[in-house]
Amino acid sequence: MLLSFFNPKTLGDILLIIVNEDSKEQAFETKGDVTRIFDKKTQKLIGLNIKNVKDKLNLMSSGQVKLDESQVSIVNNIISDNGFSDILTIDKKTKFVVGHVDEISEHPDSDHLHITKINVGESEDLQIVCGAPNIDKGQNVVVALTGAVMPTGKIIWPGELRGVESYGMVCSASELDLPNAPKERGILVLDEKEVPGTAFNFNI
Repeated sequence: MLLSFFNPKTLGDILLIIVNEDSKEQAFETKGDVTRIFDKKTQKLIGLNIKNVKDKLNLMSSGQVKLDESQVSIVNNIISDNGFSDILTIDKKTKFVVGHVDEISEHPDSDHLHITKINVGESEDLQIVCGAPNIDKGQNVVVALTGAVMPTGKIIWPGELRGVESYGMVCSASELDLPNAPKERGILVLDEKEVPGTAFNFNI
């Protein structure tokens, strides 16, 4: 996973990079223009803050930045030049995809949550816990995969809902910030002709 954010008006000329979820015990180390954030116990990289990057990466917009291969290569050189050994790889995977609800069952510890198995075009279905009242077997839906950044800025991580593992999020029209989204609770149900695993078209 490789998520990048650039907000010069708020933070100045600093690129924020996230590669893993926050941990309870974090530490950081700064060398030159690079600050490395990592898990204190495992040493696993969580993210990087890199200063003085706007001109080097030709950053023209703010918010989430989708770095291309050339930009990732430049970032890796900056990391190395400042004394760190981390190597970033570009993440080309589409994060909002069409999913098909293959299975649905009641959550054993909730009167409104459902456990779904959803085909997102991969070798195995994803297990996603969903609380939408209108979700049902056989639907095509919009799935935000792990690493998706919602319009609110929330990042989707693997997690648990009342003890059941969940690996994504089934989205409503309002959560996707679509125009004319209904006010009623419920996930967005897509046309049955949509193909699981294909990128969701936000311009519907």
